[in-house]
Amino acid sequence: MQKNHVYNLMEQCAQEHKSLWRITSDYLKDAKGHADEIAFWKKMAKDKKEHIAELEAMLAKRLKK
Repeated sequence: MQKNHVYNLMEQCAQEHKSLWRITSDYLKDAKGHADEIAFWKKMAKDKKEHIAELEAMLAKRLKK
């Protein structure tokens, strides 16, 4: 069993992945024709990818032990 802080990292990583999936599969399509909103969703998707990479790096470090 993992310590609570590791579980929290795993849970947040899953939530970030789900959010990124919704942005790329739904929100960007729904914003078609609205340049400001498309730019916002693209920026948020980029941020999510960075958060996911950071979380995955922390998890890799913690799960090696």
